[in-house]
Amino acid sequence: MKKSLTQYACPLMLAALSMSVATGCSGPSSAATTEATRTPPAPSTPFDAKNPATWTLPIQGYLPSDSAKAQILQAKKQLVGDCMKTFGFSWSPAPDLPRIGGKTLVDWRYGIHDLELAKKRGYKPDADDQAAYDRAMDDGAVDETTGEADSQVLDGSGPKTVNGLKVPKGGCLGQSDRQINAQAAQTDTAQQISSQTFIQSKSVSRVVKAFAAWSACMKEKGYAYAAPLDASDDPRFSAPDVTAEEIATATADIGCRDRTNVAKIWFDAETGLQTKEIEGKAEQLEQEADALDGAVKKAADVVAGSR
Repeated sequence: MKKSLTQYACPLMLAALSMSVATGCSGPSSAATTEATRTPPAPSTPFDAKNPATWTLPIQGYLPSDSAKAQILQAKKQLVGDCMKTFGFSWSPAPDLPRIGGKTLVDWRYGIHDLELAKKRGYKPDADDQAAYDRAMDDGAVDETTGEADSQVLDGSGPKTVNGLKVPKGGCLGQSDRQINAQAAQTDTAQQISSQTFIQSKSVSRVVKAFAAWSACMKEKGYAYAAPLDASDDPRFSAPDVTAEEIATATADIGCRDRTNVAKIWFDAETGLQTKEIEGKAEQLEQEADALDGAVKKAADVVAGSR
């Protein structure tokens, strides 16, 4: 099945072990009483107006960083493994899926931008990245259990006692979540803002104009698409193989992106929307960020063996 650029931009960790570390999409709403002060993490490379991989959105100051998610996931693996051992089971966590597509939240958020990659792969990720991802899937990106008593202890779906021991609520997975408050990594309000502003930004007048300019540019080159992501989501490019037609479309796409500056206009519009949303929901965001900080601290203690 073909992945859209949005999916490539935000790959999810698989398996039950990491479900609570994955981010959510909804959250509560209330009037803000505090001022938002969190700043987005600095990109690994200096800001470049022509490279979305170096851009950061305001909401990223409230979303779990890659290192935070990795810390929590590693702690969960250790805690679940210890729990399973107490019930007499040997358990192996699912292998981590390597990142594929966008290297940051913003990298592929508004579409592709790397001309050299597009000349080789069209709208698809780097071949080596894709191969690594496929190998992880082939190796079985799922937790290793027999599907019997051990998996029931893992998720708490079986008997309340096993080998004379009480199974914790939600199994070893549920217990590990509670021990480090892994749910804090969901940052519901921040995720909701991130999702909503992406959608809303498409209707901002200057973005609408940029889409129209990009569409007109593509029409000059013989392509009929109304919006930038329509091209990458074209069903004709859904097969694993990269075709000459896909490469031609992708390279034309990037040429029109460069001419119209559509990605930067879109990013700037979404930045403005997020700034307003953050101001309006500062209290919830700060509470979520504090909870996330606490979860990361607990996870770090687990990994360091100081719990």
